[in-house]
Amino acid sequence: MAAPQKGDLSASERKILQVIAAGDVQEAAQLLASKEVRVNCLDEYGMTPLMHAAYKGKADMCRLLLQNGADVNCNQHEYGYTALMFAGLSGKTDITSMMLDAGAETDLVNSVGRTAAQMAAFVGQHDCVTVINNFFSRARLEYYTRPQGLEREPKLPPGLAGPLHKIIMTTNLNPVKIVMLVKENPVLVDVAALEKCYQVMDLLCEQCVKQQDMNEVLAMKMHYISCVLQKCLAFLQKRDDKLDALVKSLLRGRDSDGFPQYQEKFIRDCIRKFPYCEATLLQQLVRSIAPVEIGNDPTAFSVLTQALTGQMAFVDADYCATCGERGADKRCSLCKAVIYCSLSCQKLHWFTHKKMCRSLQDQNDALEKDTPRLKELKDDESDLVMETANFLQELCLRAEEKVAAAGGCPAELLACPSTSAEGTSCTQD
Repeated sequence: MAAPQKGDLSASERKILQVIAAGDVQEAAQLLASKEVRVNCLDEYGMTPLMHAAYKGKADMCRLLLQNGADVNCNQHEYGYTALMFAGLSGKTDITSMMLDAGAETDLVNSVGRTAAQMAAFVGQHDCVTVINNFFSRARLEYYTRPQGLEREPKLPPGLAGPLHKIIMTTNLNPVKIVMLVKENPVLVDVAALEKCYQVMDLLCEQCVKQQDMNEVLAMKMHYISCVLQKCLAFLQKRDDKLDALVKSLLRGRDSDGFPQYQEKFIRDCIRKFPYCEATLLQQLVRSIAPVEIGNDPTAFSVLTQALTGQMAFVDADYCATCGERGADKRCSLCKAVIYCSLSCQKLHWFTHKKMCRSLQDQNDALEKDTPRLKELKDDESDLVMETANFLQELCLRAEEKVAAAGGCPAELLACPSTSAEGTSCTQD
């Protein structure tokens, strides 16, 4: 079959573009089964059906098109846009991940020299930027699931590749969240499995540093995950509690203000242990964190998150106090001050939060009592400003009338700015 040309569409191909816009997956599947529809056909602008579906945020439609052989890296668009760029512009992280999993190249540029991540950032779709920047190909990890050279067995058992890849792909770097991801997979809660996983993470870290285009960000992320896995391993070797003790250690807050000191010290220690001291990223992290006293802002977690994902932690959204998940919308029913993403996270955090809950509740009650008074003071202040302005305006009018009545300067000149160094001169004939 000849390569598709721009605007060369059959009636069925024009119809499928309309069906994609409407989101009718069933009808689209029927049309794709027809020989009259080419899955990579181009409209007059060079857009494929996959580009249309990605831009309109139709995840099911994108999945159907990819299953039918849609080219995820087609760049016949008149301005060089790809399906990944359209996914980023749509703001749909699930579609962005889908394109990446299908093999979308992240370094392709459009006619103005922008990559998909740069285009998404330009329109404010920062979640999509984070997904693109943190993408790690499953194939790179599966390389270690096969014996290499004279090896009799692979460095990573194939059954561990999926759970480990899920941890690598997470954009939430909170150590509690990573430990929870380990706990979710029974195959990982094992001393031998964790040893193999952290050793592979160290190899990936080394690979990121020594490759031709050194990727310090990915290297630091691999090292950090390795440190968390090693901490899980250490706790498993000490006691068989399925990592519950580690989670509590990371969450436990100090008595004065509830700040999780152990977690802060652990993250700082992870950064300090990065083996490549000459890395620019490491030096930037140290300069940002070292002068800050433990308990003050910015925390090591917020600095690390911004450096590795580009997210401004704890600035533009609500984060779970337990696992750091973004978009948390549940509050403690007593103090209303602490936010969680789920009931399970609230239960995990209660053992340490209960020490501070009462004082936070008192602060919240005092604030609610003061709110009407503050509003009243603000209203009184506004009334006072208005009265003062009216009084000054009345004084000005009276002054103008007196000057005019005395035969001095005409009233209209009093409002004119001076045009000489001496000011406006008033003379009488």
